[in-house]
Amino acid sequence: MKLHKIILPLVALAATFTSCDNYIDITPKGALTIDSAYTYLELVANPMRCYYPSSFAYLSDDLWAKESKIIGNESVSHDAINFTFNEAADRTLVADNNLYENMYSDILRCNLIISNIDAAPGTDEVRKLAKAEARCIRAFNHFLAVNTYAKAYDPATAATDGGVCVMDHYTLEDSPRKSTVAQTYDFIIRELEECVPELQKEPLNIYHPNLAFGWALLSKVYLFHRDWAKAEEAANNSLAINKKLADYNLIEANGGVARYREFADANNPEVLSYMWMGSGWTNEAATYYAYGIISPELISLFEPNDLRYSLFFRQSGTTITNYYDEGSGAAIWTPANTTARFTHMTVGMRTAEVYLILAEACARQSKLPDAIKNINIVRACRLKGNYELPQPSSQHDMMELIITERRKELLFGFHRFFDLKRFNLEPEYAKTITRKFPVVTKTVEQKTYTLQPNSPLYIIPFPRTATDKNSNLTQNF
Repeated sequence: MKLHKIILPLVALAATFTSCDNYIDITPKGALTIDSAYTYLELVANPMRCYYPSSFAYLSDDLWAKESKIIGNESVSHDAINFTFNEAADRTLVADNNLYENMYSDILRCNLIISNIDAAPGTDEVRKLAKAEARCIRAFNHFLAVNTYAKAYDPATAATDGGVCVMDHYTLEDSPRKSTVAQTYDFIIRELEECVPELQKEPLNIYHPNLAFGWALLSKVYLFHRDWAKAEEAANNSLAINKKLADYNLIEANGGVARYREFADANNPEVLSYMWMGSGWTNEAATYYAYGIISPELISLFEPNDLRYSLFFRQSGTTITNYYDEGSGAAIWTPANTTARFTHMTVGMRTAEVYLILAEACARQSKLPDAIKNINIVRACRLKGNYELPQPSSQHDMMELIITERRKELLFGFHRFFDLKRFNLEPEYAKTITRKFPVVTKTVEQKTYTLQPNSPLYIIPFPRTATDKNSNLTQNF
């Protein structure tokens, strides 16, 4: 169909999107008329690019939960199933809070732009940029999807491991077949290699992908694909454009997050892309009440002078008792720390992550001095006083250090879940997670729960609303 004019909401498509092949309802209410290449470019921006973490958050050694949220729900909610590592539960019966829908709605939005912009009046320059931005966001969502709903990339098995539906064009009719993990990564890498050089250093606004983000995303994809040299090169390309970090020492020296707000809203210099944990930037803080509680194990990794902990977490206080169990040994992200005070950015990328990607890429190539240098660059803006770590003597020890730094720096969102999946493929870094629960509630017997590195729980099920619509979309576990 040759499309010259359509009506779409400006912020988000009015979508009832339940599988790879579903449809959208086009409504004129509160809508933007897409009748030029420039308005297609504007459509790339989406302030509500959000991903709710309930289907995977507690499959991690970094998070903890309020006990009343888990007890009695061990087979009926994702949170309780995952927190107690209940492999016997049928996870396909539990709603995933639109995680899958949001990924593929965003992919659909991008495909609509890419497929139809050539028929709209405007300049070739605007069309080229809009396509590049849309392809970048489309690749980002495919990357999240394959790492959520499939096995981590394993070069030995990726060609046969089930992946996700690769949606590379705008369609409302197809029932696409599921690609393998290898095919999905091939698509993502090809997309980014072609589109990233076309991005702008300074886009229209913060919700458009910029060039530094494009290179950062490509470096991350290369890292997960085990292309160490390419990950290093792409990370350096990103840092050549933006190497800034938010110095937490400035926050601490000026009275804390409540008083020093120079890194709030769109002003955090290290944020490369704005994607949110939860159901939107306006209420991401509410998501922290459930998924902002860090485990005693993670707390033990922070040094006494680490501002990443002291500035942002609490273990007591009357305002948090409805969401957090005092005495559990865990700690909760201070609920008042919204984006109006500090923009942490849980899903979108930051330069701090790029430095850690660069450190790992160097370590994998036995460039240990370069690896420790990049780690210490981040730590200089995170610790008060002595921040430098000495260079470990072996690649293995360096990798263990990097894994620990990633846990402390890349809090919340998909980060630790994805890292556990990929590191669990390597025997020297694989981890069996154990937790004793409950701690505070004395009326329930405390048990030890164990999550093995090869657990099927690490592959999140496609929601039934998707598999019922598309018989080609079979589960990957």
